[in-house]
Amino acid sequence: MPLHNPGWIQRVEATPASHRSCCASAELGSVPNKHNKGASIVFVVVNSYHVRMRGVTSDPELQPRGDELLTTGEAAKILNCTRQHVVDLCDRGDLPFTTVGTHRRISRENVEALKSRTDRLSRDERRSLWLAYVVAARIATEPERTIADALDHLDKVRPGARGQAKKWLDEWERLLNGPVDRILAALTDRSLRGRELRQNSPFAGALTEEQRQTALEAWRSHDVANPRGRR
Repeated sequence: MPLHNPGWIQRVEATPASHRSCCASAELGSVPNKHNKGASIVFVVVNSYHVRMRGVTSDPELQPRGDELLTTGEAAKILNCTRQHVVDLCDRGDLPFTTVGTHRRISRENVEALKSRTDRLSRDERRSLWLAYVVAARIATEPERTIADALDHLDKVRPGARGQAKKWLDEWERLLNGPVDRILAALTDRSLRGRELRQNSPFAGALTEEQRQTALEAWRSHDVANPRGRR
């Protein structure tokens, strides 16, 4: 069956003849793609295998919705987090998935539902983000000292860390040994990844108690006065 739309790719899954609903043999061929010289459009003629096809397209207008299955990388782009974090969400049961061979596939509907639930920050998350802004200001004014203190703190807490906490502390070590702008971006990131990083922040002690209380007093006033900002 030739494919007429150059933006459309056919994903083919074949099952053995013992499960077939049609018969004969499968042939693979190609025809020139008039839209892209030098490229070909691959088509499959199926007889001896029962074939299930699901369309995957690079054109958003042609994308099937509803039960569309995404890779973990595609889900990560929608959720604005890392692919590994999506894998962790799946493993924890926070994001339902199916497997195709050895690969996880996640329905777009479930990914968008999770994004909708997590777009709004909880009260604790808003407070944590506000304090992160204050820590970011200190990093911007005293980068070497603040980062060195964070690395020292990391060395103290990491030996006792397990599971997810250890993973996020390892991520912080990579960030702290990289460019300062990436540290600032991670610290103030509103995404799922940013929230996980703040929950495992190595910047404990970066603020004095007086600085922390002053920041929290300002946050409480801001949070009450700006209900639309609670996102």
